[in-house]
Amino acid sequence: MNDPNGMFRDANGTWHLYYQYNPSAIVAGNQHWGHATSTDLYYWVNQPIALFPPKKGWGIFSGSCVVDVNNTSGLFPNQTNGVIAIYTLNEVYENKTAGPQTQCLAYSRDGGYTFTTYEHNPVIDSTSTQFRDPKVTWYEDHWVLVVAWPYEFTIGIFTSPNLINWTHASNFSYAGMLGLQWECPNLMNMPYYDYEGHYKEHVWTMFVSINPGAPLGGSVMEYYPGTFNGTHFKSVDAAARWADFGKDNYAGHFFYGLPYEENPVFIAWASNWQYAQFTPTGREHWRSVMTLPRQTRLTKTERVGWKLINTPYFIQPILGETLASEKDHRNGTIMVDYSQVESNAIFFEANVTGIPKHNISDNATLNFTALSPVSGEYVRGGYFFGGDVPFYLDRGGAKAFDQVFFTDKFSINVLSQNGTWQLRGLIDRSIIEVFLNGGTDSGTALFFSEQPLTLLLITTANLPETVRVSIRVDAIDGGWSKMESEDGLVYGNQTKAATGSVNSKSLLLGGL
Repeated sequence: MNDPNGMFRDANGTWHLYYQYNPSAIVAGNQHWGHATSTDLYYWVNQPIALFPPKKGWGIFSGSCVVDVNNTSGLFPNQTNGVIAIYTLNEVYENKTAGPQTQCLAYSRDGGYTFTTYEHNPVIDSTSTQFRDPKVTWYEDHWVLVVAWPYEFTIGIFTSPNLINWTHASNFSYAGMLGLQWECPNLMNMPYYDYEGHYKEHVWTMFVSINPGAPLGGSVMEYYPGTFNGTHFKSVDAAARWADFGKDNYAGHFFYGLPYEENPVFIAWASNWQYAQFTPTGREHWRSVMTLPRQTRLTKTERVGWKLINTPYFIQPILGETLASEKDHRNGTIMVDYSQVESNAIFFEANVTGIPKHNISDNATLNFTALSPVSGEYVRGGYFFGGDVPFYLDRGGAKAFDQVFFTDKFSINVLSQNGTWQLRGLIDRSIIEVFLNGGTDSGTALFFSEQPLTLLLITTANLPETVRVSIRVDAIDGGWSKMESEDGLVYGNQTKAATGSVNSKSLLLGGL
């Protein structure tokens, strides 16, 4: 499994997630669209594979879905829930050399569960071998599609009245960091709030994934706030702004079908192309997960300016037993044994107040470590309240995977805000996600340990007397056990042949 595709929420409140999927191997290739649905974005049910390549060796690459409520396409007489998928068809010649990448359409009359290929494909033709990943949205009175010419560092903007006949309107190119190629664009109308939390306006924002060429190596997402008039996008500047300071957040996708007043919801593939084909699979023999679902918005912060806010989407439904809660923690250590948590997943929070503006020691810290008492393996992170105020993540203590590009440490410099600082984090089997200062910065990192991590230590040291720390740790009620087969293992979406023969075993997304 890799890039999320075609995500939308239907009129009944069901979230649909499609994803790049190889049913015959645990490496990318033979790309299909897998499909899963959820009512809360945390407990997912696998659906039959949605889209199959028409020929052996070809692939159904990334794309998007929209609900054609007003039947602009003419494909849905007498219904308002018709779903259009627009995707990249990756052709391969008989001599196995790369053929063209074209944008094709399929339609669903049952709400997105089964699709019929449009007989007059492609809807956007091409002779290029590098032209992919269409993302469609609605603008006032017409459809807008953004698609990447990866090697030209260009995002094409197309318009259509009916999702079938597309006109090339303009290009957006050469902004931020280029890397080797651009792909997986999103054009979103994002709510902008000031840092006090007051809504100001909506700001059109372009999201682009680059691979390789990230500052940490491999793949990464960047974004550009700007303006859009229905045909042309212009960024406010050419700065590079990263969606995540970790190394495992790529090809993120926003759900279609949310109302204007609701914060956009985002899911990304939690991996990096530098090592995605080589990470351990465990006994269950599947590879890759998605990030937590995240609510998003824009803000402006001191000195830095525009920032993308990421926060976990209403995580309360999966929070289980409270394992620790301390409202007035001083310098010292809290130890939490979560070995009896069935999911082996926890969510933790630390809220720090009373931080002085000046004269705070460079050694004033808050650190956390999740470790295995059996093997001594660990992942850890922490924040220095003085000096250059760095926050760091370190996955180097987990020993089940060692690869030259599997960078073990990441950091970012984070200012406290009005004397406060906040950390929220999820540790789940083989992924850690952290959210700092209300999601102003977020970091995502995979890790692979030989033994389960079952003990959490949260330590504060050298904090001034004015500082107060509240800490809470909750178990996660994961859906893993609910998805086990008779052999005790959990399997993903599978198919025996390109005829669509599938089983109904459940897929676990985000490791929950």
